[in-house]
Amino acid sequence: MEELKSRFRDKAGVLREEVRTMVRQHREETIDTVQLWQLYGGARGVKCLVWETSALDPYEGIRFRGYSIPELKEKLPHFEGDDQPLPEALFWLLLVDEIPTREQVRQLSVELVKRSELPSYVYNVIDALPRQTHPMAQFSIAIASMKGESVFDARYREGLSKSEYWEAVYEDVLNLIARLPRIAAYIYRRAFKDGKMVDPDPTLDWSGNFARMLGVEDPQFTSFLRLYLTIHADHEGGNASAHTTHLVGSTLSDPYLTFAAGMNALAGPLHGAATQEVIRWILEMNEYLGTDSPTVEQIESYVHKTLSEGRVIPGYGHAVLRRPDPRFIAQKAFAEVYLKDDPLVQTVWKIFEVVPPILQGLGKVKNPWPNVDAHSGAILYHYGLREFSFYTVMFGVSRALGTMASLCWSRALGLPLERPKSVTTQWVKQFLKEKQS
Repeated sequence: MEELKSRFRDKAGVLREEVRTMVRQHREETIDTVQLWQLYGGARGVKCLVWETSALDPYEGIRFRGYSIPELKEKLPHFEGDDQPLPEALFWLLLVDEIPTREQVRQLSVELVKRSELPSYVYNVIDALPRQTHPMAQFSIAIASMKGESVFDARYREGLSKSEYWEAVYEDVLNLIARLPRIAAYIYRRAFKDGKMVDPDPTLDWSGNFARMLGVEDPQFTSFLRLYLTIHADHEGGNASAHTTHLVGSTLSDPYLTFAAGMNALAGPLHGAATQEVIRWILEMNEYLGTDSPTVEQIESYVHKTLSEGRVIPGYGHAVLRRPDPRFIAQKAFAEVYLKDDPLVQTVWKIFEVVPPILQGLGKVKNPWPNVDAHSGAILYHYGLREFSFYTVMFGVSRALGTMASLCWSRALGLPLERPKSVTTQWVKQFLKEKQS
């Protein structure tokens, strides 16, 4: 209805300008314990969420149960013959705050293989979707379709005691994590490889099987995937996908619907979809410049062009971090060993050299440094995964480890339904008026 649309446009334009002016003039005015800019700024920095498994420091970066990424690479068990940590080992650490032994991780890998068989209807659900359906939509729908498998859901209906919630959730969590690589690989092969599937190998670890089912046979890729799935697993609880998972889980929704909700948040370009935006921007730059190996000077020129058009440099900046993302550095270290001659990887490094000084020179950017998304796409591209829309699905497979470990803890601690208080802009204006009078 055009009249309704027009009326909304007019009202929204007026209120938008009022809010901008009000926030600018009263930015640090405190409402209870929250400043006005935080109220309108996405609750940035407001401490109101418990997340046991990891913590993010603006300068040191992410720590998983107190361990930095370099420490995890050293301390977590590896697959025999590889030098990268096993994601299953990280899940063990996140869940019980202990570095597992190699044998404990082997047993967990075996358990995940046992639980990895997908119900046949999940394949049917995916097959019912058009092949061109976005992979994240397919991923979320497939996960949600497994609600009927939920141990927690069934036992809750039987009258499960609150003190036992965590145990039923734990069973769902292990089943979900075990199945995610099969779901993701099926979506990938169906959408991009003419539906030609690759069978799993029960002797492989969780990451190794995922790499195999994707159809990438290079052992280097399998090694990288172990690193990738480890460092993307958790990033404290305030990021969009983690917080969404926590919120939906607090309603006692089962882990399948809970995690599917988190994946819908991860799919946004301001969150998990950023990786594909980075690689797309780099390839657009190369096409514009007419080269696959742009010089530092050419990159500088293109960065200024991008900024002059009112666009951001994808992969740079982070809501919390104030130094280069340790996850970026970990991937860069891998690439320096195995991919140092790859032109696309070299371009990523040149961008790392060019962009921070330019953003610092603007005087407005608190964090001019690269985040994790700035590097991962180039490595995936090197190993043949050039379907950008699938990158976020891979991120999602990893993010299950952290969010689902935290879900177990939320139920074990009996954390309540999350229900913050909202206010209207009219309420805020009245509050400021009364405070100033």
